[in-house]
Amino acid sequence: MIPFARPWIGEEEAAAARRAILSGWITQGPEVAAFEQEFSAAVGAPHACAVSNCTAALHMALVAVGVAPGDEVITVSHSFIATANAVRQAGALPVFVDVDAATLNIDPQLVDAAVSERTRAVLCVHQLGMPCDIGALARVARARGVALIEDAACAVGSQVRGSSGWEPIGRPHGDIACFSFHPRKLLSTGDGGMLTTRRADLDARFRLLRHHGMTVSDTARHAATTLVAETYAEPAYNYRMTDIQAAVGREQLKRLPAMVERRRELAARYAALLHEVEDVTAPCEPPWARTNWQSYAVRLAAGLDQRAVMQQMLDDGVATRRGVTTAHREPAYPPGTWRTTNAGLRRSELAQEATILLPLYHELTAAEQDRVVESLARACARSRTT
Repeated sequence: MIPFARPWIGEEEAAAARRAILSGWITQGPEVAAFEQEFSAAVGAPHACAVSNCTAALHMALVAVGVAPGDEVITVSHSFIATANAVRQAGALPVFVDVDAATLNIDPQLVDAAVSERTRAVLCVHQLGMPCDIGALARVARARGVALIEDAACAVGSQVRGSSGWEPIGRPHGDIACFSFHPRKLLSTGDGGMLTTRRADLDARFRLLRHHGMTVSDTARHAATTLVAETYAEPAYNYRMTDIQAAVGREQLKRLPAMVERRRELAARYAALLHEVEDVTAPCEPPWARTNWQSYAVRLAAGLDQRAVMQQMLDDGVATRRGVTTAHREPAYPPGTWRTTNAGLRRSELAQEATILLPLYHELTAAEQDRVVESLARACARSRTT
């Protein structure tokens, strides 16, 4: 079986976890602080705050910019359900706008029309690692006076072209960027997340919110030579990352440049192989973006049965995943729990129905890639004839 994904992790990460375990400090502590510093340096962000997962990061980001019950947050339905869930968790109403058919990302032209007097933030998603048109979104957010939060769960190592050349996602280009370290992502700590920002006030708020609103950190209390009694400034959350996770993350961060380079090589080879396959369109980058190719989403021609193609490939020993889901079609989001504009969400729905994610991971071999594409071609031909 060729798996859909596989983390690139080895003895260095095992040794790092062992180091943290044997240190006697295994919850949020010095390894977390070091990981934050190293991550912020890697993406060019002044501040980075580690948390338990990206959903926690998204929730904290929304709360930190003032999203509250009764507010609206403009985002996409075409994303992993956590994006919409974080909006609801903050008490706000998701306002879904459609995606651009080529990049599968939020369409900036539709965002401005979706803004209302209740809009507090725009939550854009760098879908599957492909950067949004963040420059256009930032202009809309500034003009409308709303916060811009980047769901960069998939986008560590991705870049956009900016005034200073190629700039990493996470700098950030909005107010806050949120990352995931789930095993499906390039950089994995088992689970975990990170928020980056340019603003010291937001970073300070993150650190308060992630640890029950406690005004004195564990490390500060532990290092104190005089008695320290903490206070709790506001009701908050337990969204901390452990030092074991952070130690693994520090080793993973060292691998990141090689991970991105390898995935870009694999994506280029997929594109060349797929050029000869009928009924399949390969993804492509806009000229202002460099994706990390966290996932490789191909689009099937009209008339092909997505599930039949995937089942045929699974029978061939090739694991795939369906296109990114749309929250508004899920039972968790019945009518009344979200709204959209007159433009509708048809492009999002078509993307869910017509795309398939192919296996892509660091150690995927050329022979395995050949097998994947051969299986895809057979499955498409069979679906077309039936």
